[in-house]
Amino acid sequence: MTASSTRRTTAAHHRLAAVGAIAVAGALVLTGCGDQTKDKDNGSSSASTSSAPLADKLPQAIKDKGVIKVGSDIAYAPVEFKDNSGKVVGIDPDLAAAMGKQLGVTFQFENGTFDALLTGLRSNRYDIAMSAMTDNKNRQEGVDPDTGKKVGEGVDFVDYLTAGVSIYTRKGDTENIASWSDLCGKKLAVERGTVSEDLAKAETKKCTGGKKITIEAFDDDQQSQTRLRSGGADAASSDFPVAAYAVKTSGGGKDFEIVGDQVEAAPYGIAVSKDDTQLRDALQAAMNAVIKSGEYQKILDKWGAEDGAVKESVINGGK
Repeated sequence: MTASSTRRTTAAHHRLAAVGAIAVAGALVLTGCGDQTKDKDNGSSSASTSSAPLADKLPQAIKDKGVIKVGSDIAYAPVEFKDNSGKVVGIDPDLAAAMGKQLGVTFQFENGTFDALLTGLRSNRYDIAMSAMTDNKNRQEGVDPDTGKKVGEGVDFVDYLTAGVSIYTRKGDTENIASWSDLCGKKLAVERGTVSEDLAKAETKKCTGGKKITIEAFDDDQQSQTRLRSGGADAASSDFPVAAYAVKTSGGGKDFEIVGDQVEAAPYGIAVSKDDTQLRDALQAAMNAVIKSGEYQKILDKWGAEDGAVKESVINGGK
């Protein structure tokens, strides 16, 4: 998800393609983000370390395990979610599988609430966090976006995609919402800990005439969508690829519509502990190898995210 930050930008051009190209067979069976247990069949197959071209770049402890544990909110289609067989699929798992071939390890996705992923990373529950997480200075420095105070150890990011944030409403019932300022006096459903929540907090401070934004924050995006669908909220907000996917798939495309333009276009990054520079650099090398090979573009094309492609993976490119 786009990272927590109260930084507001003007409307950005759409950075990801419409989701018409997305094809997912079967109904989505999504787990609740609070499930902290290991999922079956949630890894990414990879070559053995003996034959993988970039295996020597990994820390020895990772090579010995043959596994990189990934903290992820696995309810954020099409970035990561469970298909009807319970398998973890999406942009991030596909990219992780491709990186695994380069490094000779398996990326094992473990489900967790989005706003607790960095805590899990700091406590060594995960080796990395890969969950549509936006790279920005607050996260790099461990700063709370609401207070501006340092609340924990920062992380490094291996950037790999660009995405913005969108607002969507029930189809045919936009409530005259076309921008963030139009949300004053409205109810907005968001996922907790994301930029959508922070933008709403920032915007409601600007509202006049006592018409504040009523913000309803949920553990995962599916709950936010359910709230909007049931009429409990006037609008919802999430990262553009997720909003576009919901518009395309929910109710066969009859439930929602996107209103206005994207804002806060910024890079997604894989979060790594600042102490794990060798792992960070190995991941960057693997991502760049996947980009160079052309497999990266095929994965983004598969999920309708081609316009979010980057030419090169960089470290801490977020502002």
